This record gives sequence, structure tokens and C-alpha cells, in this order.
Amino acid sequence: MMEEEVAPTTLSVSSHSIKVTEAVKDGDTLTFLVVSQKLSGTGEYHVDRTYDDFDWLQQHLFSQEDVPGIQGVIFPPLPAKAQVNASAKVIKQLGFLAMGQEWQPYCMALETYLCQVAAHSTLSKNKALEIFLTSAEPPGRQKVRKNIFNRLSQAVEGMRKEGHKDVDEFFQTERDHNLTLTGSTKTAAERFLDVVQTEQKIAMACGHFSTALHLCVESGDEPEKQAFNKICVKMSEVFDSMGKNTASVAENNVSTLGLGLDLESRYQEAEKEMLFRRTCKLVELETASRNAERAKPLKKAAMEELKKAAEKEFDHISGMAKQEIARLQGVRVEMLQQALVQWCEKQLLTARESADRYNQHLQAFRGMA
Repeated sequence: MMEEEVAPTTLSVSSHSIKVTEAVKDGDTLTFLVVSQKLSGTGEYHVDRTYDDFDWLQQHLFSQEDVPGIQGVIFPPLPAKAQVNASAKVIKQLGFLAMGQEWQPYCMALETYLCQVAAHSTLSKNKALEIFLTSAEPPGRQKVRKNIFNRLSQAVEGMRKEGHKDVDEFFQTERDHNLTLTGSTKTAAERFLDVVQTEQKIAMACGHFSTALHLCVESGDEPEKQAFNKICVKMSEVFDSMGKNTASVAENNVSTLGLGLDLESRYQEAEKEMLFRRTCKLVELETASRNAERAKPLKKAAMEELKKAAEKEFDHISGMAKQEIARLQGVRVEMLQQALVQWCEKQLLTARESADRYNQHLQAFRGMA
């Protein structure tokens, strides 16, 4: 989770106490229970929120046009919408977030999103966050005017502006770096997801084989049949243990490194969008500068004012962007390190438990000799 110094805000809850405890199916909709601790220490807020409510909050964060340099913010990435009866395409889009029982990984991702928004020195000041966390009424029914923050895929001139040469070497280097990292992180997440899905298939196959071995048990008092039956039953127990072990390994992969890679990938995309917004403003500034230079005397003053306004806005965005990039770079290693440490700890615990079970099976087989 990202942490930073938090400026004074009107937020009445502790950013570190926010939890998304469960997801409840309501027809074709998932409803999430959000719990947060009151700063006053007098209790907790419990609110029910749908994905539309989360989207409502994100759009309000995007809509702060009165905040200087807001387009330079790397907004905490909201996961794609989850669906109860998701198609294969949606499941592929969600990846690790759709793989846990009772949507637990998805709840963890939403929890991380809320904590990061609440810990952000600029975004936490938005009144919409307070409403989202504390109001008993669902806020998502209110319509939000969508504005400058269109997704990259929706930008008509995206390809032309995305490749525009930057005037600042710092940002050009960051754009090149981001382009490489975005592709590499996405590939790593996809490959690790393949590993987890294979582990789940192996676990299922072990379970089926364990059941099949029970079908081999025959009735009869003959010593040979009884010995064969004991072997089948014991082998069934072994394969059942193998299946449970592999399933635990897969679950550990999802809840630790899997979610870590997913978050890293979504943050790379969020930074990419921020850099693209800044590039669009750079193009606007250069256009305004050319128009001011070519303007006729009667329009010269007006064009100069437009140029100054564009220049001021661009400077605000660039200043905010540099702060955001430094913040993101400062916690990126920490996020992945935390995911890796948790991954190792969980897998080590699972390996020890499995070793104990396998040792018991081995002793049982020796006793049958």
C-alpha cells in the first residue's frame, strides 16, 4: 500500500483503517461492505457500496478542475468492474482479481484503492471521499459530469500526441521508461497467471484421481483384496493431500505476488495516462505559442493571454507530475518487496504443513509393509 505524508483534510476516518471485508451477491450485482474507523475513536462506519459507487468516487476525483495541476496526478487505479456471471473475456480482463473464493482478491484490490485515495495529500481533500466512506445512502445514483480525463483508448488524437517529442528530458525519459515497464509488467502478470491456472488444474486433477481410487475398492475377505483396498485408500489420501497442497500454493500466489503484479501493472497504466495528459497539454501550449507568434496586431494581445494561461496550466501539471512520479518511484520497490515477502512466508508455511502431512503418509505406508 502506498503511504505518504497526509495534509490536513476533513476526512473523519483513518486512512489505514479502511477495510473492504466482503462481497455479497445481490442478483447480478456485487455489493461490498466497507468498514472504517472513526478518527474520534468512538466507533466505526459500515457502508454498503456497489461498483457504481466506486466509479462515482473515481469520477469525482477526476473532476477537480479547480485544483492546480490536477491532471499531473497519478490517480490510484480502480480495478475493472466485476460481474457475478462474468464471461471468459471479463475474467481474463480481471485476471488475479477474479480467482479467489467469495471475490476476496477483488475486495483486497478495492481496499487498497480506497486506502491509497485516503492517504493521498490532494485526493483525500475531496468531499466525495468522505461521503463515500460515511454516508448511509448510496452515492453512485448521482450522475457525475465526465470531463477531461478520458481513457487513452477514447482519445481521438491519442496516437499522434502520444508520440510527440517532449521538451523536458526528464519527462521524455520517464515516458520511455514507462513504456518499457508497462509491457514487461503486464507480461510478467500474464505469465504468473498462467502458472496459477495450471496449479489449479493440477489440484483439480489430483482431487478427481483421489476420488477415482476409492472406486477401485472391492468387497471381500481375501487378504489380497484387503491389502489392495488399503493401498487404494491410502493412495487416495495422498493424492487428496497433493491436491490440497497445490490449491494452497495457487491461492498463496494469488493473494500475494499475484495481487502485487496486478497492482503494479495497473499503476503503470495510470502513470501512462498521466504522462499522456501532460503531453496533450504540451501540444496545446505549443499550438498557443505558434498562434501568438502569427497573430495579427488586433488579436495579438488575446493570443498572448491564451498562451500565458496555457503555459501556467502546463507548469502546474508538470510540477505536480514530478512530485507524483517521485512518490510512485519511492514506493514501487516497497510494494513489490512486500508482495514477495508475503509470498515467501505463505509458501514456506504451506510447504512445512505439507511436509508434515507427507511424512505421516510415509509412516503409514511403512506400517503397511
